[in-house]
Amino acid sequence: MLIDQELLEVILSIKNMNELEHFFEEIFTPAELSDLSLRWKLLKDLHAGMTQRKIAEKYGISLCKITRGSKVLKKKGSVSFKVLDSRN
Repeated sequence: MLIDQELLEVILSIKNMNELEHFFEEIFTPAELSDLSLRWKLLKDLHAGMTQRKIAEKYGISLCKITRGSKVLKKKGSVSFKVLDSRN
């Protein structure tokens, strides 16, 4: 596994949104946080039915980044899809 299990447990243990935000700011660079936020936004847009071209225009990014997100949402058993579906 690529992600350290202890780190996942720590993230799960932080119940306060403000503390979680500060924790992320402490362990991720601003660029990493920006990339993470962008990935989440494009997943939400894809899930909502926005076309890949519109998303590329909206965020000024390449279609390659969006295609990866599209594949994630189409994958059988996608946790991202399940999470997005439950938020609607």
